[in-house]
This record gives sequence, structure tokens and C-alpha cells, in this order.
Amino acid sequence: MSATKETLLTGLVAFLLFAPLTGVSLDGYGLNPHWQNPFLLAGMAMLGRLLLVRLQGLRLPVGLAGYDWQTRLQRPILAVVVIAALIFPWLVGKYWLNVATLALIYVLLALGLNIVVGLAGLLDLGFVAFYAVGAYFYALTFKYLDLSFWIALPGGALLAGLCGMLLGFPVLRMHGDYLAIVTLGFGEIVRLVLNNWIDFTNGPNGVRAPFPSFFGLDFSRHPMPGKSSFHQFFHLSYSPIHKDIFLFILLFFIVCGMVYFVRRLRRMPLGRAWEALREDEIACRALGINHVTVKLSAFGIGAMTGGIGGAFFAASQGFVNPTSFTFMESAHILAIVVLGGMGSTAGVIAAAVILTFLPEALRDFAEYRGLMFGCAMVMMMIWRPRGLLRSRRALFQREQSAC
Repeated sequence: MSATKETLLTGLVAFLLFAPLTGVSLDGYGLNPHWQNPFLLAGMAMLGRLLLVRLQGLRLPVGLAGYDWQTRLQRPILAVVVIAALIFPWLVGKYWLNVATLALIYVLLALGLNIVVGLAGLLDLGFVAFYAVGAYFYALTFKYLDLSFWIALPGGALLAGLCGMLLGFPVLRMHGDYLAIVTLGFGEIVRLVLNNWIDFTNGPNGVRAPFPSFFGLDFSRHPMPGKSSFHQFFHLSYSPIHKDIFLFILLFFIVCGMVYFVRRLRRMPLGRAWEALREDEIACRALGINHVTVKLSAFGIGAMTGGIGGAFFAASQGFVNPTSFTFMESAHILAIVVLGGMGSTAGVIAAAVILTFLPEALRDFAEYRGLMFGCAMVMMMIWRPRGLLRSRRALFQREQSAC
């Protein structure tokens, strides 16, 4: 396809995506068109695509022909992302900071499900159960044992990982639709237990989860007798946004650590075994790979990541109840993985951020957000069936001997 055709097709797709999102606004019961917005965004997409096509066909000078641009630019890009994330909380209000925190939680959940679905090829429709385990472990251990967030965080992750491995045992021989049905049932069982075990979980009324402290310093205006608060210790004027900034920065570094952990795992023999299992389980077993260990490790590590996200969700909301852990949450997390690109770490991060911020930006179209989201998914599956950023394998080139 020529560069002109690719550019025009990109502009058309961008216009069809952005027209219902930015081209109209509500005015009572009517709609006001604003066609300059989708045309502008489509033009920007066309320009970016044209530049990308031209750069791909550009012949570099001899000295730069073998220059590994992706590797060289990786660290500067990461440095810019980290600096921008650390500056972001100080430039926005409490509302958008909470949305960004929720986006990071979904990044954690998507990373965990990406291990199970994207890397190991095991369709899991009940991933929200591990999310609930991490959240309720923190809330219930504080209620009954008075455990702090810093103890409940690893405890909830380990318990969620154990639940993931327990789920993995009965489904070792299942594939495809059968595996999806069993995992869906497991997610519903966990939700129903949390909803009906009123004496322990308080049922639909939910459980309170306190905000984590900063080395023993809480973020309240008036601390408990004998204790000091964050703003008093650092001689600052009290502001309720301090705790939101602290949670965002803490969660950001946890996400960075999990991204590094997942990327390293993918290059290790265990990650290679996950991908081999996804491609062909029979061939994988014929090569001597223990499929039991590989499947259980995928379920366990993915569930552990979901448990960490659940603990942070409980801490950020201050309250948990079973209505936060329905099947729609599992479907939402799975949609993030599919739209981002199964197996692609960068793709699921981008999809999690987009699918969290975009609905909040479209609050004025609350009645049409489901329709817009569905249309966007259909178009994505038609034009980008492998996701926003498809997974790429590492390439190893043979060194050419000097003649």
C-alpha cells in the first residue's frame, strides 16, 4: 500500500473514532456539532502516519545504519515518563489525581491478567476474584487483627497467588471455552461468598479500609493522642490532597517495579515456557516442559499482581463491598489486555490509561459511552486485531565474519 493510501486510511479511521467522541456535545435534549475537533485530530493522525511511513523508508548514512535507536532511546523516554509522573500530581486537582490512581490500579490488574491470557494463553474470565481477595484481605485483617497496610499488602498478594494456584489445579486439562466457564464460575463464587457471609465480611454493607501511613505518620488533620501527622512532622499547612499525592507516587513506583519484574520474567526460561504453552501445548510437553508447573506459575504470579492491585484499591477508596468486584470488572480488565495487545506490556499500559481517562472525559455523554466504547472495540478488532501495540519477540542477528 502506498504512503498516500495509508495516510488517507489512517485519517478516515481516526475521524470515525473521534467524530462521536469529540464532534458533538449535549445541549439539553439536542446535540451541537463541533466538526473542527475530529477533523483536527484526524489531520494530526494523518501527519503522524505520513511521517512514520517516510521515516521507515529513509536511508540512513553509513555510520548510522546499524544504530539501535530503540535501545538507545529507551532510557531517555523512561526518564521523561518518570519525571512527568512525579510532576503530574502537583499540576492537577484531586479529581484527576484520583482518576490517575485508578488508572495505575488498572495497569497492575492488566499486567497480571496479561501474564495469564497474553503470555500463557489461558483465558481467565474470573480475574476479578483475585482483585477482591487482595482488597478484602487488607480490610478484614485491619478489622479483626488491626494489621497495617504495609503488612497486608504482601499478605494479600501471597493469599491471592495461593488462590490462583488452587484454581489452577482443577483446570489443568481444560482449554478455551471450558477454562473460561470455570474461571467465570470461580469469580462469581468469590463474589457471592463475600456478599452472603455477613458475619465475617459484613455482606453488602462492606468493610472500612484505612489509608496507609507514611512511616507511622497519618494524613489526618487531627491525629490520635500521642501520634504525629504528616503535615505536623514536616511543618506544612494541612491539605487533604497530600495523601492522594503520596498514594499516587507510591503506586507509580510499585507499577514500575512490576513492569520491570514482568519484562525480566518474559526473558527468563519461565517466560519462554509460557509463550511455548500458548503456541502449542502438545509440542511444549513433547519438549519436556512441565505444563503443570508452567500453568500454576502463570495463575499464581498473575493472581499475585491482582492482589496487589486490590490492596491499593481498598486503600484508595477507604471502603470495599462486593459490588466493586462483578463480572463487568473482569470483562473490563480483559478488554484492556485485548485492546492493548496480548503479551505486550507497553500495550496494556497504554490501553489501561486510555480506557480509564477516556470515560471520565466523556461524562457529558454518560448515556452514549457504552455505544462509543463498543464501536471503538469493533473498529480496533477490524483494523488492529493484534492490539494497539502488538507484542514483539526479541531478535538475535548472527554476527557476520569479516571477509
